[in-house]
Amino acid sequence: MDPGEQPEPTLPPAEQMRQRRLAKLAGSSPATSSSPKPASQSATPAPALTAAPAAAPTPNQPSETPSSSVTATPQIRITPKPTSTPNPAGSASAPNPFSQLARKKPEPENSPSADTDAHPVKKANIAAGESLEEWSDRILSDIFLITVDNRRIVDFHSTKLTYLPELSHELEQSGEPARLSTSTIDAAILEAARLVPSHKALLDYLLPCWKRVMRANKPARRPSPEKEAVLHEAKRLCMSNCIFALTMPEYFGRDPNPNHDSLVPYLLRNHDNEDGVCLDFFTEAISRINEDDTILPVFSEAMVIISARVAQMNMNDDYKPYINCLVTYSRFPQLLDALARHPRFQVGSIQDATKEELARASEIETILGPFFRISPLQTEVTKTYFANPRTMDAGHIKSSQSALQMTLKAHQGDLISIVNAFVRASPTAKNATLDWFAFGLNSNHKRRALQVKATEVASDGFMVNVTAVLDKLCEPFMDATFSKISKVDLDYLRRTPRVDMSDETKLNADQATSDSFYSDKVSGTSNFISEVFFLTLAAHHYGLGATNSKLKDLEKDIKYVEKVIKQMEEELAKFQSDALRAAIAKQRIQQAVDTVEKYISLKHAIHGVVLDQGTQTLSLQFMRYVAVWLLRTASRTDYQPGKRINLPLSVDKPAAFSCLPEYALQDVVENFKFVFRFMPNILMSAVGDEIITLCITFLRSSEYIKNPYLKSSLVTLLFSGTWPMYHLSRGVLGDSLMGSEFANEHLLHSLMKFYIECEHSGVSSAFYDKFNIRYEIFQVIKTIWPNNVYKDKLSRESRVNRQFFVQFVNLLLNDATYLLDEALTKLVKIHDYQKQLQSAELSPEDREKIRTDLEQAEQQCQSWMQLVNDTMGMMKLFTETLRDSFTMPEIVVRLAGMLNYNLESLVGPKRGQLKVEDATKYHFDPKTLLSDFVDVYLNLGPKPDFVRAVASDGRSYKPSNFETVSRLLQHSLGKPPETVVAWDGLRKKIAEAKDELDQAELDLGEIPPEFEDPIMGDLMTDPVILPSRHIMDRSTIVQQLLSTPKDPFSNVHMTIDDVIPADDLRKQIQAWKAERIAIAKAKGSGEVMDTSEG
Repeated sequence: MDPGEQPEPTLPPAEQMRQRRLAKLAGSSPATSSSPKPASQSATPAPALTAAPAAAPTPNQPSETPSSSVTATPQIRITPKPTSTPNPAGSASAPNPFSQLARKKPEPENSPSADTDAHPVKKANIAAGESLEEWSDRILSDIFLITVDNRRIVDFHSTKLTYLPELSHELEQSGEPARLSTSTIDAAILEAARLVPSHKALLDYLLPCWKRVMRANKPARRPSPEKEAVLHEAKRLCMSNCIFALTMPEYFGRDPNPNHDSLVPYLLRNHDNEDGVCLDFFTEAISRINEDDTILPVFSEAMVIISARVAQMNMNDDYKPYINCLVTYSRFPQLLDALARHPRFQVGSIQDATKEELARASEIETILGPFFRISPLQTEVTKTYFANPRTMDAGHIKSSQSALQMTLKAHQGDLISIVNAFVRASPTAKNATLDWFAFGLNSNHKRRALQVKATEVASDGFMVNVTAVLDKLCEPFMDATFSKISKVDLDYLRRTPRVDMSDETKLNADQATSDSFYSDKVSGTSNFISEVFFLTLAAHHYGLGATNSKLKDLEKDIKYVEKVIKQMEEELAKFQSDALRAAIAKQRIQQAVDTVEKYISLKHAIHGVVLDQGTQTLSLQFMRYVAVWLLRTASRTDYQPGKRINLPLSVDKPAAFSCLPEYALQDVVENFKFVFRFMPNILMSAVGDEIITLCITFLRSSEYIKNPYLKSSLVTLLFSGTWPMYHLSRGVLGDSLMGSEFANEHLLHSLMKFYIECEHSGVSSAFYDKFNIRYEIFQVIKTIWPNNVYKDKLSRESRVNRQFFVQFVNLLLNDATYLLDEALTKLVKIHDYQKQLQSAELSPEDREKIRTDLEQAEQQCQSWMQLVNDTMGMMKLFTETLRDSFTMPEIVVRLAGMLNYNLESLVGPKRGQLKVEDATKYHFDPKTLLSDFVDVYLNLGPKPDFVRAVASDGRSYKPSNFETVSRLLQHSLGKPPETVVAWDGLRKKIAEAKDELDQAELDLGEIPPEFEDPIMGDLMTDPVILPSRHIMDRSTIVQQLLSTPKDPFSNVHMTIDDVIPADDLRKQIQAWKAERIAIAKAKGSGEVMDTSEG
């Protein structure tokens, strides 16, 4: 028999009622089939039934295919299949976790109540002898706040119940009692939902029902299996209808409405609110995702909407519910996997997008981006934390920065937990998250450009948050013993790396070499540690590092705008008679004030963000790992702190190291320099010997690094580590530099090597940069000099590596000569300017010009004089220890000449020109400087070669200068008596040597031209033949090559090894000299020398 022709009375009463409802909803005969058509095939309801649902439910069956058989007590299940929406599955539940948020809305008089105080199940309130049917009616009524008994208008708690007339009528027609049961609750929920006013969302009614059904499912005592079945069915159907309300509003007779058909407002409410989404809701919904493919899109699209809203927010706004919602999502891997697969998770293909638009796309156009964008570095936020920053006192600034740090730390904690959940959710989610980080970093290389427009790159707040989160991802493998450092795969960059460094300058390779190296691909896959390591390294460069570097530019901008404001305020007085021009001037001043306040607020905010101790400690820990990894890569060893590296490194530089981006080393150096400057306290317990090893290794083998600035920054790093701090008089690194066996062996040579190397760095500013570098080298040497090991090392260098040592001392003398000349010349100018300003006859214009020139001369003099003091201090140390080394023929003549020349400036007739007002302002203490010169003279005085060199200086040696020093030593310099005696003894020895030299010169008479040095004009003692075939004295060409390694006649590169001794000429000179001396002696004794032949 055709099921469609079955007579209605053969069906159970409950099924008859259900079929009549299906017929009414679908516009078909009530008894057409026991398996009604799905919603996608049902007819649109007639106008008279507009309040009725538009889609018909299907019977609840174990399988997806509807069955024509009818059970005695059918379980009602609604599984419509609309044409435009995926088929929701309302099958039996399996748990899943999720979030809650809520807000109670007033309810229309005829709508189902959502009283949050209703607690339908209390064991104590169940009447004795209550049947299962009576209990079911009461409990379902309390959960859904509905009734089919028109006499019962409130529940036990006096909460208003909604009467369901249609269901009541159907029960009456079928002869069933006017009670709710598991067989009728599906239809009851449908009718109750239909009664919700159209201006209200269905979830306003259904979510409170869900909360009540969950409370009912968690009684103090476990109910009987029959009652558990009722509660389970209520829970299942409630969830099914919640899903239908979001995915198929047509099922309830409603038109789609984006404002209603979304979880967004409910996700943003507190979990505990009656109409907020609780974790039980998430759990139940996610348990159905294998059966219903509409559930994940509901949650994914909700998060897309939430993310888009966050993109319009800043930290001043109420962003917390939004981030809490994503935190809740992070508890459920299935949701994160779905988000990672969503098109909006990554930056999509944007047609004709510029590089600038792509750089900001990760921050604005993706799901995660807006959450990372929230930061106290947003302009609106900095103004809130630092209002009126020009007048804020230091205490107020500090407290504002502390508050800022607390807020940011909480936000970054949420971001970290979210990202951690993503990388653990599934392989797809992990890879998508890494891809998202990589795109944001790769598209923001411009953040390290010399000129950066904020509108063309991702914001500082976004990039700092990215760096902080990646640092945290590295934390698990950054143990104190570096046990996992081997997991960082060097071949990562030769596979298909996420990090794009193709346009970055390499450590020691040109673009072609680098491209060739990386084009040779390596098979295999990279591990997670390697992925995160290289992403974090890039993040420090483009993120936190770029933000740190912005501080310098901000300082300059602030000074400039403040100067402009001052000038405009001075000009304002001229416009008092012109109201219009005065108003315009005031407006411009206010604009400038607004600009400078924005800059100052941002500076304070950046300081607050980057000076967070926890952030910098973790960052420092990562940089230590990078330092160790770089040393392992360059040395091809398994180096770890505590192990030794053999220096110098191999001449064969590993391509894997040379082709690394410069920022691999630059990030380490900049980070440590920043911490040394601003937060040295965190270094005391965080730094091992890897930093000292890093600096010494790449200064000793400086050919491994191409960029001279990068090499010089290693010196700066060592210098920073010697700054006195707290109880550490030698700084954080000083004691290690003194006691480290590795430093004792290699540090001094490394510093001397770079002292020489920085003479010719190949950059336009090298001449002035070298003085700053050498100043820092001096400070490090001063720190370590008390250790006699270093004195022995220097002495050994002078003996074993003579040419190297001579080159070092020669440059030291060059510096001293140049710096003294510049500094003393500037002092003379300052003296003249100060004298001119005392004249009352100067015009205002001339006075202003002289003041400007004076300020410029003062600035230059301060710099030069400080370098002079350090250079002379270094010469004192060296000459005290190494008399023999500083009196070598290649050195002693130049050293004596430099000393004599400057002694003339300090004590000669023109010394009065050095008297200036407030000399200490320029670091000029003439007594101390003269005392240093005296000490150098006395240190070398016992050496006869030095005495003769001083006396033979025909240009600058003047006995009167030495006599003046004797008087000053007795009356002004405060030197002990033994020093005065020693000086007088030296003065007399030099005078005697001068007499002897003068007599010898008279004895020799006129020197034949072929015996004269072509440059110096002196008698050659050791003539050598140059590659150009010219002849010079060895000492002259040695001096020449120390400054310029070229043949002075042909300008062709050469070394001292290229010369050939002119032995024949030397013998001729010796013979001529002996002859002239013999003649002079004979004259002196009155004898006539026989010069005739044979």
